[in-house]
Amino acid sequence: MNRRYFLAGGAGAVAMAGAGGLGWTRATGSLADYERYAQGQRAPLGNQPEVKELIRFATLAANSHNTQAWRFSATDGAIRIFPDEARRTPIVDPDDHHTFVSLGCAAENLSIAGRATGRPGEVVIEPGDGSAARFDYAAGEAASDPLFDAIPVRQSTRADYDGRAIPSEDLAALEKAAAEPGVRLVILTEEALRAKLRDLVVAGNEAQMADPAFMAELKAWIRFNPRDAMRTGDGLLSAASGNPSLPTFLGQQLFSVFVTAKGEGDRYARQMSSSPAFAVFVADREDKAHWMKVGRACQRLTLAATARGLKHAYLNQPVEVPEFRSALASLVGESGKRPDLVLRLGYGPAMPYSPRRPVESVLA
Repeated sequence: MNRRYFLAGGAGAVAMAGAGGLGWTRATGSLADYERYAQGQRAPLGNQPEVKELIRFATLAANSHNTQAWRFSATDGAIRIFPDEARRTPIVDPDDHHTFVSLGCAAENLSIAGRATGRPGEVVIEPGDGSAARFDYAAGEAASDPLFDAIPVRQSTRADYDGRAIPSEDLAALEKAAAEPGVRLVILTEEALRAKLRDLVVAGNEAQMADPAFMAELKAWIRFNPRDAMRTGDGLLSAASGNPSLPTFLGQQLFSVFVTAKGEGDRYARQMSSSPAFAVFVADREDKAHWMKVGRACQRLTLAATARGLKHAYLNQPVEVPEFRSALASLVGESGKRPDLVLRLGYGPAMPYSPRRPVESVLA
């Protein structure tokens, strides 16, 4: 669920101005073409869709670095979801915490989409070490659900928000949507607590950016232009954060030169100041089954937020850097626990969607 982007700054603008238009477009691709590609991936489901179409909706779930580290297998009455080991991010996520949260997000999309299209069922976390989940379903009546309608339009919006307060009834609705046994959600709106959280995020960002291995892993998952995003179907599209599209070689060079801890820290501080509320998830236990439960709860929260016109983005630095976890847990009244996710909430602009791989690429 990471949320990084780079700022090319003046050098990027100079480079764009000096490039030939046709050659530039060939190197970067067209945003208009990309928008058509993204909309196709988010096409609505009809009644009684094929199982592959349910899986397509599952893949629209949130996931770290947009690596889509999941695999699906389908049999009569069941869809199994489990990690794709080849898409791990061992630096930012060494124990696969984010991977299993992402599996929970995708499983929740399956459950919501199945119920809404005539295949109601339940998500079962498989026994043993809890390394997989399964959606067991049967034919039934379709049931309308605003969370289902929100699946294809939900996105992590990495932009400034407008600072408007979120009505208390909407915050209560988010808490209700996210209710999950074994998982606690804390929503922070008080200015003093928001400021403390901001300091943790900025400090966590500084620690991560001081690690060359972290920066190399992050850069490997950035797609600097629509052409590469459509080619790979994964990664963090720079345009989704309001940044210019650049040829890959140039984007990689500028990233290494111009992305600084101070610049990113200032951006996070500004964006957090524009966000009126923050959501922190904490599970009762630190294991794969509970991480998937966190993912299910979080996916429902983000879909409920989307249905109410709210945007969200992840700020997981104090979760990802171990030395900041205890301070974050204390901040939300959960001392001794491991926090799982941090999100900001507010009203903001629509941005380009992140890419997704074809369903055939995720089937086992």
